[in-house]
Amino acid sequence: MTHVNGAGCHPGAAGDVPIMPFVGEVTSSPTADTTDAIYASDFSHDNESAQPGRYTVALDSGARADLSVTTRAGVGEFSYPRGSAASLLFRVSNSLNGSEDADITIDPATRTVTGSVLTGAFCGRRANGGENNRKTYYRLYFVASFDRAFASTGTWVNDQLRPDTTTASGGEGYLTGANRAGRGSGGYVTFDTASDTDVQMRVGISYTSLDAARKNLASEVKPNDDVESVATDARREWNKQLRSIEVAGGTADQLTTFHTALYHSFLQPNIASDVDGTYLGSDRQVHRLAPGQRAQYSNFSGWDQYRAHTQLLALLEPGIAGDYAQSLYNLAQQNGGVWDRWIHINGPTHVMTGDPSAPTLAGFYALGVRNFDVQGAFDSLYRQATVPHPSGLSDAGCPGQCEGQRPNLAEYLRLGYAPQDTCHCWGGAAETLEESTADFALADWARRLGRTTEHDALMPRASWWRNTFNPTATPEGGYQQARRSDGTWVEPFSPTSDRGFAQGTSATYTWMVQHDMSGLAEAMGGNDRAAERLDAFFHRPDGSWATGRDGFRYDPTNEPGIHTPWLYNVLGQPWKTQETVRAMASLVYKTGPGGLPGNDDLGTMSAWYIFAALGMYPQTPSRAEMLLSSPMFPKAWIKRNGGPTITVTAPQASPTNIYVQSVQVDGHDHPQSWLPESALNHGGDITVTLDATPNHAWGTAPIDPR
Repeated sequence: MTHVNGAGCHPGAAGDVPIMPFVGEVTSSPTADTTDAIYASDFSHDNESAQPGRYTVALDSGARADLSVTTRAGVGEFSYPRGSAASLLFRVSNSLNGSEDADITIDPATRTVTGSVLTGAFCGRRANGGENNRKTYYRLYFVASFDRAFASTGTWVNDQLRPDTTTASGGEGYLTGANRAGRGSGGYVTFDTASDTDVQMRVGISYTSLDAARKNLASEVKPNDDVESVATDARREWNKQLRSIEVAGGTADQLTTFHTALYHSFLQPNIASDVDGTYLGSDRQVHRLAPGQRAQYSNFSGWDQYRAHTQLLALLEPGIAGDYAQSLYNLAQQNGGVWDRWIHINGPTHVMTGDPSAPTLAGFYALGVRNFDVQGAFDSLYRQATVPHPSGLSDAGCPGQCEGQRPNLAEYLRLGYAPQDTCHCWGGAAETLEESTADFALADWARRLGRTTEHDALMPRASWWRNTFNPTATPEGGYQQARRSDGTWVEPFSPTSDRGFAQGTSATYTWMVQHDMSGLAEAMGGNDRAAERLDAFFHRPDGSWATGRDGFRYDPTNEPGIHTPWLYNVLGQPWKTQETVRAMASLVYKTGPGGLPGNDDLGTMSAWYIFAALGMYPQTPSRAEMLLSSPMFPKAWIKRNGGPTITVTAPQASPTNIYVQSVQVDGHDHPQSWLPESALNHGGDITVTLDATPNHAWGTAPIDPR
């Protein structure tokens, strides 16, 4: 009943309360069917249809499911072969990451099935840090009502089938393999298919109570609704949402890829509050929305999202971004003031590295978002960045899920970098880069708020990336490199090594200084030398484009380096940004099942493509300026909900016309290769002239838009 888009952790996240239409007699416990030999079915994609708000599939077993949803409820219509044994299985304990407990109650008199699952454990089964995350933080409640009577009922607990019973409970735990096999509980209802083969089910869910699930269902699914009517409403809402950006022209594949990416980018954040404003806090208590807050949002893949997704959200839906910011602040307040870097539903999971809430909220503010407790959120994030927390000395969950959100902050402040041997973090060099990014974000936000003391305290720390940049790391030049608390470099070193880094190599992370590219270029020996290194980063020795699986070169499948195609702008060679962005957009983004270069990471990879198609990308995650490349469509209208429209016109746009010749903003020549903050926050008309030949004159002044 719940899903998360491309979370990256096998086997995923949520996946709560799987429901399965089964053709045949239930003669054994489905939980004991550990190889899916009985209670499963093959299917063909030829018999499957998926669209925003609706999913339909015909199984090889003969059963068919047609599903549509609202925000907190849904309708399912199931059909079975005439005369067959027909069941609907509720596998309440089988959330993707396991469960601590689950329960089910079947009431034949009212034709309802109710229950819940007590779960969490995001990334709890991964090798690095997983055991530490095998913990519970939410309970999902559900109520399902049916349009016809049950022929029979039954439940199971572990490997024991219990026909004719109506209640069961028990979780499967958070272990794996044999320790998990055959554990858990669930229930089933059957239907007489002699004369009627169709069944309709209505479902409501809530994270606070069974009563709230009932209210959510009653509010969002009307008495006469069916899948068709709910799907019609869903399609209408999605069409409205997808008109946030309208484009004209383009190839069929470009249009498909673009609108799919836009759809993916709006799958997150997820509403976690009930229709009456109640929600489950990170303290596992029920709370009400803050004054002025319209919804409590969940699922924050911070390390991933702050690099592209959160900026797109603030650009298109500033109101939702504000509610999202308030939601994260609410959860931090309930979590002892700690802003966790990966929030799943309501739970702090500690996954990844850095302090991504800082650039996220600072970026929201830079893009005009104001509908959250700005001062309160800033004060809380500033305290996290300046006052050590006991969890910062813990190695629990390391390397992948280290508990400290500013790990060993006292040592970091003393040394000016995160030492590999005592940082209690995933990787010292990566942590230093992440915290430099976060500290710049907070310093810049403080400046905007008139908080001079905080700005002056944090701004020097934004340059601490220099403390892990070893200028003599290789004969070819300097790289980011982990170092110990005694100041020595961690050896042996290779640019292709991930020692000291998180899901990336030194070659990738060395470019992660978006807020100080002029300083990085200087450290590399100047703009020309930095551009030469970028050339080698994006191209294989034979001149072909690097598209992953090479630790020395660009990896478009993961977030630490996805900003790098735009860095040529800052080095005075914007035509290389234009050709690199277009190359990556066409080589690694496709239509069909292989259309994304990696995990979508809650919409981040999709957001990258949206920016690439529009011909702009945020240089610094916490600011509003956009580096320019070449638009893919002749016309695009970027509609900020409740705000001004930004129009991008590129009449010559085509797969071959990829080079910018000139830019005008509101009718005036614009010689810079970046857009100022005002163009994003106040709207305007941007006209880009394109051609198939590079223009080595436009936008070549190496100006840092800060």
